[in-house]
Amino acid sequence: MKVSVLESLLYVAGDEGLKKDELCRILEVDKEELDNITRELEQYYSDEKRGLELEFYGDRIKIITKKEHAEYLKKLFNEETSENLSPSALETLAIIAYNEPITRAMVDEIRGVSSAHIIRKLVFKNLVKDIGRSDLPGRPILYGVTEQFLDHFGLSSLDDLPKIKEEEKKETPMDLFDSKYKEI
Repeated sequence: MKVSVLESLLYVAGDEGLKKDELCRILEVDKEELDNITRELEQYYSDEKRGLELEFYGDRIKIITKKEHAEYLKKLFNEETSENLSPSALETLAIIAYNEPITRAMVDEIRGVSSAHIIRKLVFKNLVKDIGRSDLPGRPILYGVTEQFLDHFGLSSLDDLPKIKEEEKKETPMDLFDSKYKEI
């Protein structure tokens, strides 16, 4: 049973994975028992009928897709062979970088169009990641940029992003009779 619980925990943790200490605490096991559970899950994934595998990053464990399936995953996301980002992807990245943490619905509201597909592509390219859940109804995913985003754009932190000049917003009410939309 603990193998399936471990699988569930790693699945929910997503790209970040979980630290071994955290897994020991949650599963109420010591490190030796965690290693046994992990080996059992690894063995399960070693079957060629499985599309996932465990990946170890220092003290972190996460579930990833098998590398030999990459060409099919690229087709799913219509991955371009070039590393160039489309204007809509750059726009979405900028919105996320300047407003993180931000939900997809908030990105959609700013852009005026659905961003679901673009965000999936940016997550696939490891430029955007799930950084938690909002307290809004439905607990939507909050997105932020990754270290790879910073590397890709030559930034050491988000503080290096160019500053945006905010135009002074005039709070004067519009006189509908003097607007440019007059009846003829």
